[in-house]
Amino acid sequence: MVYSRLARRLRATNKNSFGDYLEMLEKGNSDEWERFVNSLTTNLTSFFREPHHFPIFAEHLKKLGSRNPIRVWCSAASTGEEPYSIAMTVAETFNSFTTPVSIIATDLDTNVLATADKGVYAMDRVERLSPDRLKRFFLKGSGSQEGYAAVRPELRRMIQFQQLNLLNASYPVKGPLDVIFCRNVMIYFDKPTQYKILSRFAPMMQEDGLLFAGHSESFLHAADIFRSLGKTVYELSRRTR
Repeated sequence: MVYSRLARRLRATNKNSFGDYLEMLEKGNSDEWERFVNSLTTNLTSFFREPHHFPIFAEHLKKLGSRNPIRVWCSAASTGEEPYSIAMTVAETFNSFTTPVSIIATDLDTNVLATADKGVYAMDRVERLSPDRLKRFFLKGSGSQEGYAAVRPELRRMIQFQQLNLLNASYPVKGPLDVIFCRNVMIYFDKPTQYKILSRFAPMMQEDGLLFAGHSESFLHAADIFRSLGKTVYELSRRTR
């Protein structure tokens, strides 16, 4: 995978070897460094992926209904399907596009963030949504945009998109956060790195905050930080409160 993805960058930059390409990166070519990172990221997502999480999220929002603001962080936004699913759940829970919920969505890959911010998807990406959700949250394209659907501006305005690397020394996202979605990201890190990231999440969260993980992820090795509630949903361990 790495070979095939970086071979494209060698061709694009007219480099004859991986050594020459890495030498160029190490000399500080910031534009190519961004393309290098983007080429290695994996972006597999869909609307309401792992659907069992969203009713739990909605119930948590109802419990926090009097809190203003309610702050939600989607830490792996990819092309936007997950943060827009979060925003749709928020709008449905409060029956309004004007809510006390603030959503920030981040990703390492600037290319997918641009797609997410634009909010335009081929119809085959949204066809699994219910007719009610399609009507309420999307505008079907016509003419040159036929075959596409655009997220309604009211929904787009609920989300702030921003580039962020979970391995960076500091995050532009500030707490306290009521919910963190960090799904299908930790599988790319070893256990010590996962523990380090979870240790940084904990002080950013409200005492009653929830962390949503991916279906194949387990944080049992960080039980002193987060306690499982089942269904890959976690709360802060009592020892970290």
